[in-house]
Amino acid sequence: MLNRDVSCSIREERERIRSVYARRVQTVPAGRHARVDPATLCTIAEREQAMAALFRGAGLESLANLRILEVGCGRGSMVRHLLNYEAQPARLFGLDLREEQIHEAHRLGPHLQFTCADAANLPFGSESFDLILQFTVFTSVLSDVVKCKMAAEFLRVLVPGGKVLWYDFAVNNPRNHDVRGIGSAEIRRLFPRCIFDFRRVTLLPPLARHVARISPVFYHILAALRILSTHYLCLLEKKCP
Repeated sequence: MLNRDVSCSIREERERIRSVYARRVQTVPAGRHARVDPATLCTIAEREQAMAALFRGAGLESLANLRILEVGCGRGSMVRHLLNYEAQPARLFGLDLREEQIHEAHRLGPHLQFTCADAANLPFGSESFDLILQFTVFTSVLSDVVKCKMAAEFLRVLVPGGKVLWYDFAVNNPRNHDVRGIGSAEIRRLFPRCIFDFRRVTLLPPLARHVARISPVFYHILAALRILSTHYLCLLEKKCP
């Protein structure tokens, strides 16, 4: 009965998320996240600097020879970006729930491996990956049961000593009830017996869109205060037995 209930929760959450993203395509203004948008550029630069610092702190000067999976890869932009960190194409994998996104990922990165599947049932063997990335996936899931199943799947396919790079909302968005922020205590509960390195990043998006147009310097001054940061960037490590 428990497994049946979990399967039902996963199926319902999968369909809800697909519906949410289909609706979002129609409602989010065109160009909101374009690379030429000043706020997008500032947000990416801030996150990239923090991400590089986390990698250095973990001794990851290069991603060469690591088997890497991004869950919720969308069109595969981050998967492709990891090539700049010396990741090897044959060891790079992306997974997303939405078939149209995976189709685009294949078109844009035909030399990489992309799969359409859900994060609660990863189609990979145990201890398959050295590094897993998830960017704003967990906060799109409202079911606690499904979030726990996803986290268990992450840990299952991760090698001992492997790492998860987490980037997600730390707070709720009062204008978007389709996402739910996840604090550091919940992240620790989802990934027990792991080692964590947390950063607060990403200036409050409505404020970021305003100040980035005035001055990127102003954006980074406010972002450095952290009190106005809305996301956690975290590198967690699965402890060896």
